[in-house]
Amino acid sequence: MISRLSRKVGRIAVGAPRRPYASVAAGLNPNSAGPFQVFDRNAKGMQKDRSATHNDGQRSRTVDYVREEVADAMIERLLDIKRKFNTILDLGSGPGHLSKMLESPITKKVVMLDSSEKLLNRDPDSEFEVEVERIHADEERLLETIPTNSQEAIISCLSLHWINDLPGALVQIKEALQPDGVFLGALFGGDTLFELRTALQLAEAEREGGISPHVSPMTDSRDMSNLLSRAGFTLLTVDVDEIKVNYPSMWELMDDLRDMGESNAVLGRRHFLHRDTLTAASAIYNALHANEDGSVPATFQIIYVIGWKPSASQPQPLERGSGKTNLTEVL
Repeated sequence: MISRLSRKVGRIAVGAPRRPYASVAAGLNPNSAGPFQVFDRNAKGMQKDRSATHNDGQRSRTVDYVREEVADAMIERLLDIKRKFNTILDLGSGPGHLSKMLESPITKKVVMLDSSEKLLNRDPDSEFEVEVERIHADEERLLETIPTNSQEAIISCLSLHWINDLPGALVQIKEALQPDGVFLGALFGGDTLFELRTALQLAEAEREGGISPHVSPMTDSRDMSNLLSRAGFTLLTVDVDEIKVNYPSMWELMDDLRDMGESNAVLGRRHFLHRDTLTAASAIYNALHANEDGSVPATFQIIYVIGWKPSASQPQPLERGSGKTNLTEVL
């Protein structure tokens, strides 16, 4: 189904957030549609459950390719941190794409936490190199399950883009970490699936006279430095990568997204599209983006972030005015 998978490194840009992030006010019913809720978490849980059980999970395993590619890149970043952890918490772990790549030189144990119990338990312990503990819990309510100041490291591979209150989730991650604990995450960026987004919008506007969201809103790389800093992290690193996957047509892409558990879960979404609208979208996709061999590309933009919980043991900048060398002499 996939003819080519390639990666393209992007540049970091920092600026004001594009998405109106805000924390959910205390006392707001998390199961109701509030002013800061974008995604239907119940629908997302059912989509993930369905992907894990369809054809006994075989289709789900077939479409692990994007997450496995990102997990491999995250392992490279984790190896750059010259530290062995007793335990690592894998937040939004799914079946353990990243946890399966952890080895004893990195950690003794991994704790996998995910909101989908069926996806969490899709694969047996025998596929993991280190000790595994599984926790079925909501990633949006991390501190209800994980005590504060308890984790040496928290990792998250492609799950945070479905969090309604991303700033609040980052604060919870920081609070769950021990001082000098590290958070390493990867999430889809705003340019993900722009080809599919534009094709569906143009087709719907042409055939039905309006548009509705069919690809969920995602954060921008320029937002993440601000959000991590606001959450209280220090020693920040943010970089951007792109993975391009070629498909025979738009239809195979949409099938794979469904089997990945990545179908649309925006509140107020349309639950179906007319067949002629989808046919028009496929034609537009081919006209705008098709490769010379007739396949169509799909772009997955990946934002990688690293942040540390503040600690007195971390390197600190010198006080302003304490320098002893005149910069003009150096230049």
